[in-house]
Amino acid sequence: MTRQTAMTESARRDTLSREDFDTVLFDLDGVVTATARVHAAAWKRLFDGYLQSIADSNNLPFRPFSDEDYRRYVDGKPRYEGVESFLESRGVVLPHGTPDDTPETETVCGLGNRKNVFFNEHLHDKGVDVYPSTVRLIRRLRATGMRVAVVSSSKNCAAILERAGIGDLFDLRFDGVEAARLGVKGKPAPDTYLKAALMLGTKPGRTAIVEDAIVGVQAGRAGGFGLVIGIDRIDDPKVLRDNGAHIVVSDLSELDNRNNDQG
Repeated sequence: MTRQTAMTESARRDTLSREDFDTVLFDLDGVVTATARVHAAAWKRLFDGYLQSIADSNNLPFRPFSDEDYRRYVDGKPRYEGVESFLESRGVVLPHGTPDDTPETETVCGLGNRKNVFFNEHLHDKGVDVYPSTVRLIRRLRATGMRVAVVSSSKNCAAILERAGIGDLFDLRFDGVEAARLGVKGKPAPDTYLKAALMLGTKPGRTAIVEDAIVGVQAGRAGGFGLVIGIDRIDDPKVLRDNGAHIVVSDLSELDNRNNDQG
């Protein structure tokens, strides 16, 4: 293969052409809906309150939950894993508890359930915004015969899609509820994406992933998917490339334009 041919092949693979892909799997928060920042705010409310109580009880300085903490320990992970991961980073160990723990219970599950209360309060009061460019691209992909799925760690996925009025946008929804029911590992393991591709009858090499989270692009790389697209919503494209994204865009309108240019 000549250098020019290789460059042309690379450019072609960096678009979502029907020739190269059968299926595209989309993360939800921060990709389809603008709920990533709502999750981040709910996590901050949870952890700042909890960390403040620990600091007050032990006469220690208070160090708040930061944007970097969110990205490194929580973003894209199943809820209880996010709680455990962040607390471990601060040297805090709690009993795991059970998913039935009340939000007031001081366990990993209890704190996770408390965060979910905060998130759902916002969802009820303010609704859900979608990214129009993502919805437009999904409709265009489906018109070409591609299958599309939403693959999310969130157990609120169905409620978010319904609240946003886009429940019929996908051929498949594989979310935190289904992952827990089937015992499928969450991101950064590739298992949820691999399971969704299998359910749609598609091989990883013929499947593209669209993600905005570090653990999400890590999952795409680990699963050997044909194309991993990172959406950079925080002006740090390098971190997504370094963790597995083949290409990074700031919005899917850029990818939509590439597709148009190709055909």
